[in-house]
Amino acid sequence: MGVLQDHPELALFLCLAAGYLLGKVRVGPITLGGICGTLIVSLLLGAWAKIEIDADVKTIFFALFIFALGYMAGPQFFANLNRKSLRFFALCFIELVSVLGLAYLLAKAFDLDVGTASGILAGAATESAVVGTATEAIGKLPDLTPDQISTYQGHVATAYTVCYLFGLVTIVIYTSQIMPMLLRINLADASRALWEKLRGSGGGLESDEREALPGLVGRTHLVTLADGRTVGNLEAAFGGGVTVEAVRRGSKDLTPAPDLELTLSDLVLVVGRRSEAIAAGRAIGPETPGIPGVDTPLATRQVAMTDKSVAGKSLDEIRATHAEFGRSGVYVTDVLRGEQHLPANPDTVVERGDVITLVGARSGLNRIVEKIGTVAKNDATDFIYLGLGIALGSLIGQLVVRLGGVPLSLGTGGGCLISGLLFGWFRSRRQTFGAFPPQAATTIKDMGLAVFIACTGLTSGPQAWPLLKEYGALLPFAGIAMVLVPATISLLVGRKLLKIEKPLLIGAIAGQQCSTPAITSVTQVAQSSVPMLGYTITYALSNFLLPLTGPILVGILGA
Repeated sequence: MGVLQDHPELALFLCLAAGYLLGKVRVGPITLGGICGTLIVSLLLGAWAKIEIDADVKTIFFALFIFALGYMAGPQFFANLNRKSLRFFALCFIELVSVLGLAYLLAKAFDLDVGTASGILAGAATESAVVGTATEAIGKLPDLTPDQISTYQGHVATAYTVCYLFGLVTIVIYTSQIMPMLLRINLADASRALWEKLRGSGGGLESDEREALPGLVGRTHLVTLADGRTVGNLEAAFGGGVTVEAVRRGSKDLTPAPDLELTLSDLVLVVGRRSEAIAAGRAIGPETPGIPGVDTPLATRQVAMTDKSVAGKSLDEIRATHAEFGRSGVYVTDVLRGEQHLPANPDTVVERGDVITLVGARSGLNRIVEKIGTVAKNDATDFIYLGLGIALGSLIGQLVVRLGGVPLSLGTGGGCLISGLLFGWFRSRRQTFGAFPPQAATTIKDMGLAVFIACTGLTSGPQAWPLLKEYGALLPFAGIAMVLVPATISLLVGRKLLKIEKPLLIGAIAGQQCSTPAITSVTQVAQSSVPMLGYTITYALSNFLLPLTGPILVGILGA
């Protein structure tokens, strides 16, 4: 024990290791996850060893976590602030009003202290970020002694742990098992039918799958039918859907200029969409095996769509308005929006900030990039941008607004969340600076939250047992009720009033709860990623809005 008290960093990383190990334990479709596991281990270790950790450590790591969270959600959050997404926004509003109202009513009915009420709110909403924003807000209440602040902050962690366990089990079972029965659907069949309606195909690719028949192909042909035709005439016959990239005549390699006339026995390499490349073969001659030397390496560029003129247009419309695509033999093979890969179909609509993958000859790529966007630079973290964002967030968090005499402050957490959203959104508009690669952002986010939770548990351990003895029966009930009430209201409103498609609605309710285990279970039952289309919208909105409920509840109860 003495070693852990003298070296709190040892206790901290032991909590991370043991907590994430505990979080991997699976019971049916449910796992606790590393964050909840870390909090349980740290509470137990803190109660036994009474380890002290500097409060600034919690503040710094929470700022890193919440900024990275906002940065990653920013582009999608602002993209969803439109008329089309209002019906999903309504579900997030139901979640916010419900959990705030229920937490306030429970606090008044059972005379709960501000820490316990905030912990119930955070745990039942299964939103770990609320622990940080509420804990920070409690530390700024003016009428509390240091001992009271420490006690109430400990109550946040303990109440969160118990309510999270029951809330997590409830939302997973409710969304994946009970909601399909209430809606009278087979979730797998309904998801498949909706996918076919939205995309016109039978399904999508998983993360470890690749197309067996890729859309962009190269083929070599022996000229027998195209004798006497020019390269330009041949390409024009297929509407720019294929380009001639190489021509070999005997032992000579010729430049495939538009006015080059093909002759019998030439070997021709064509590149293009599969359907056009097959059709071109019927006009040129029989396909041959790949011939060494008759191959032109194609370059790849990831291009951020920054030009306003391309926003809201389909890939087909962009190709039609930019003749360089046809002349240069450049093709779109992927569209990335946030972390979602969209099919590169002709009717796929591109928005500003999307990153498209272009494949073609290097010279042609460079000309097109200048017209439609800029090469996305996301290979190393821009620490200038990151540091300025967190500094600005900290300043925003110091602002205090009084509503009816109640002082409300976002704190460092809320301020960094807002700055993260803004900096992430601004980066998505012009991706030439401010790089924060997804893997780096995810690591910072997970590490920041895990260290913050471990610090919270270690310092809150001594207050855990007295609170459990006093409110042991109330906490499980609160965790279940605060999941069922908003989820049920959203189910009724989403289906009866908003007319949201059933698989999307189930995914959206998991998203309004910010529950990754729930959407994982839902997609397993659905055997499809279709519910994710609803989940991503509400998840982005709730990720921003739910952490703000912590300071609001603390401000109201603290007054």
